[in-house]
Amino acid sequence: MLLQSASSLIHEHYILVITTSILLILFSKAYYQVFVDPLSKYPGPKFAAISRIPHLYHTFKGDLVEWVNGLHLTHGDVVRIAPDELSYATGEAWKGIYGHASAGKPTTEKDPRFFGPSFNGAADIIRGNGPDHTRFRRNFSHAFSDRALREQQSLICGYVDTLVGILHKTIEEDPKAKVNMVRMFNLTTFDIMGDLTFGDSLNLLAGTGNLNWVSAVFFSIQTNALRRLPRYIPWTAPIVQRLIPKELKERSITHYNAAQERVDRRIDGDQTMKKPDIWGIVMNQKEDLRLTRMEMYANSNIFMVAGTETTATALSGLLYQLLMMPEKMKILVEEVRGRFEKDSDIDMRALEHMTYLNACVEEGLRVYPPVPGGLPRVTPSEGLLVCGEHIPGKTAVSVNHWATYRNAQNFRLPNQFIPERWIGDEFATDNKAAFQPFSFGPRNCIGKNLAYHEIRLILAKVLYNFDFSLLPGSTGWEKQRTFLIWEKNDLMVQLKARK
Repeated sequence: MLLQSASSLIHEHYILVITTSILLILFSKAYYQVFVDPLSKYPGPKFAAISRIPHLYHTFKGDLVEWVNGLHLTHGDVVRIAPDELSYATGEAWKGIYGHASAGKPTTEKDPRFFGPSFNGAADIIRGNGPDHTRFRRNFSHAFSDRALREQQSLICGYVDTLVGILHKTIEEDPKAKVNMVRMFNLTTFDIMGDLTFGDSLNLLAGTGNLNWVSAVFFSIQTNALRRLPRYIPWTAPIVQRLIPKELKERSITHYNAAQERVDRRIDGDQTMKKPDIWGIVMNQKEDLRLTRMEMYANSNIFMVAGTETTATALSGLLYQLLMMPEKMKILVEEVRGRFEKDSDIDMRALEHMTYLNACVEEGLRVYPPVPGGLPRVTPSEGLLVCGEHIPGKTAVSVNHWATYRNAQNFRLPNQFIPERWIGDEFATDNKAAFQPFSFGPRNCIGKNLAYHEIRLILAKVLYNFDFSLLPGSTGWEKQRTFLIWEKNDLMVQLKARK
């Protein structure tokens, strides 16, 4: 009896010691993160300094942008949003985090926990390391150059004219028809990018293509937010695999297979076909710059995401802002219709020089950036100087688009849609350098010129041909969740052909 009692006491003693040890370790780690860690001098929630749980919680909830912006409003331009991550809301940080390497200044790398691997594991222009990225950039830069875009103008205009034709037909059949412009912009940008990427139309506007392309892209982005969890907390991998619905996994596979099949068809097809699409240009590159077939598959997936959803998102947000401010819409419509005698006169070169149109595009991207959060980089092991402060090595750092563009120290009246801030001297105090919707530095968006051309061309053509009115159910459209990009609501409008 005494032996059993002694054994029980020893057992309880060990449990108490182990429990106390675990609590001491956790407390010590929390104390270190909050009071000792080099990042402890930066403000932010104490729980976020101890654990990544708050950051992941808001990521999955879809309100990370609002959470981070709220922290910046409370704490200032630099906020600690996780134990090893800082968020910036100042234009000065663009150069420090994303800028070119220089003597004594190393560059940052993409945070692999945030971006993860490509679908097939091959390097692509988003995730590739320095040498790979340089090779991809040299391959693709010509495809997105001004010269190539001029060659592709008829292709792009063809799809925009198809969009205009469909809208005309819709209101001819039913003058009171309700049109979802988010959907129409998505179909248009997917058809354009599909042709530029694969040398062949997806036929979505024509109504004969596979609409799963459109839904699969957004769902894959949304699912990637969940797939990010095991990259921060490895032991959650089996749980995450069970949480992702089988249907979404199958959609991702189907999307990848469709892209692979189209790349193969383009590469293995008629080699004499001279077409200014991406792979036609890539195949004419020097041997040392060429991509492997797996790299082609991976990059085609990137183009079908980055070159479609973001442009359609920018167009949707800009149209909504204009519909909510009729006086701004009136100025823009008068500029477009006054500049061109007929629809066929509208071209890329002329649109580049239209003052109010370009001001509206810039302001639309500021008020509703397609990628509103921050895209984190990791500082080199020796650390990095950002905004005059030395940031320790292996720290994730990013400039948050939404918080930076809504920062009153960067832009006067930051929450208002005011295209005039990009014209004249009335808003001369605005820090225009803080505005970088296509990121900054050597890894900024390679499709920037194409995106601007598409946005101007699509917007100008629909405003030239139609008068828009926002349906009551779409008031408040901008209240959306984010999963890297916006989870867009339907933007329902009624159209009238211009008189």
